[in-house]
Amino acid sequence: METMVYPMGGGATRLYSALTQTPSSSSSHPLPLPPSDKNLDPDFCQEQKGSSVCPPDPDELLRQCEEALRDRPPRFHRKFIHPSDGDGTSGSPIRVMQWNILAQALGEGLDSFVQCPLEALSWSRRKYLILEEILTYRPHILCLQEVDHYYDTFQPVLAGLGYSSNFCPKPWSPCLDVEGNNGPDGCALFFDQSRFEFLDSVNIRLSAMRIPTNQVAVVTMLRCRSTGRCVCVAVTHLKARSGWEWLRSTQGSDLLRHLQNLVHKHTGGPAGAPSSDIPLLICGDFNAVPTEEVYRCFITSPLSLDSAYKKLSQDGLTEPEYTTWKIRPTGECCTTLDYIWYSQDMLRVDAVLDMPTEEQIGPNRLPSFSYPSDHLSLVCDFSFKVKE
Repeated sequence: METMVYPMGGGATRLYSALTQTPSSSSSHPLPLPPSDKNLDPDFCQEQKGSSVCPPDPDELLRQCEEALRDRPPRFHRKFIHPSDGDGTSGSPIRVMQWNILAQALGEGLDSFVQCPLEALSWSRRKYLILEEILTYRPHILCLQEVDHYYDTFQPVLAGLGYSSNFCPKPWSPCLDVEGNNGPDGCALFFDQSRFEFLDSVNIRLSAMRIPTNQVAVVTMLRCRSTGRCVCVAVTHLKARSGWEWLRSTQGSDLLRHLQNLVHKHTGGPAGAPSSDIPLLICGDFNAVPTEEVYRCFITSPLSLDSAYKKLSQDGLTEPEYTTWKIRPTGECCTTLDYIWYSQDMLRVDAVLDMPTEEQIGPNRLPSFSYPSDHLSLVCDFSFKVKE
C-alpha cells in the first residue's frame, strides 16, 4: 500500500508512523500504537519506576478531573428517562455513549466558535471535561468522532480503565491544515473488556458510487460475557455541510452494506440478506437532520433499525430538538445531527439521557467553560430482548 504523507505540525510528529496508514475496508486490525510511553499525556499518568502508569480506578480519575476543573461553572444536570414500553429482557443493561468530542485542532483552528473564549477551547481544559463526561456515565460501549488525541490520551487512559479500542483516522483530515495539529482526526470505538469479548473489527473508508470518500467508520463485533449474545457496533462521521445530502445518503447506504456483510460473515447467512440473529448498534454524527434522505435510508432499512433518542419524545416518534448548538460567523446552528440506531426487534431501550435545557447551555451556546464540544453526548441503556 502506498504511504500517504500528511503535513504535520507541533506534537504530531510522534504519531506519524502510526497514522499514515490509509484506512481500508479490508483492514481488520487496529492501527499500531506508538512504541513509547513517553508520548502519553503527563496529566493523566504517574511516573512509577521509570514508566508511565495511568490511574486504574475510574473514581480516582474522575476526582482528578473534577479537581482540575474546580473553577469552572456547574456541569450540566442531565437525568435518565425510562421509556414505559417493555418486552422481556435478558441480562443487565448495556450502556452506550455516542459523542462528537470536537477535534482539538478544529476547535482552536477552523471551526470559529465566535462566542466561545479561546481559554475554554484549550486542550489543557477540554481533556478534563471530555474525560469527566465519559467517566460520569461509564459506558460499556463508547463511540467517538473527531478524535485527534487517541494515541496520547484516550487510548492509554481508557485502556488503563479496562477498555479495548480501535481507531480509524480520516485519509485527509482537515486537522492537518491547522498549525500545531496533533495528527488527523477520526472515529474511535471503545468497549469494556469486562463486559464484552472481542470477535472481529473492520475499519471502513466509506464509498459513494464506488468512489472512496474522506469519511470513515469502525465496525466491531462483540460477544456479551453475561448473556453470550453477540452485537455488531459501528461508529461513523458522515460528510458535513449543506449541499452534500446526496453524498451522506450514499455513505449511509455503503455503511449498511458493510454491516450486513460482517453480520452474515458471523452467522453463516448469505451476504446482503436482511435478517440475522445479531443486533446492530450504529452511533454517529450523521451531519444530517431527520428530514434527510440518509435518515430515511436508515429508518426504512430492512435491518429494522430505529433511533433511540426518539424515546425522549412524548409520542416516541420525534427526534430531539437539538444534539448540537453553536454560534459561528455564519450564525446560530441548533439542530439534531447525532444518532444512536439500534435493531428494534432484538434490543430494547431501557433508558435515555435527556438533553440539557437552553438555560443550562447558556446564551453563548457550545462549546463553553462548562462543556467541551459543540455536540452533546448521547447515552442510552439497552437490553437484549428475549428470543422467542
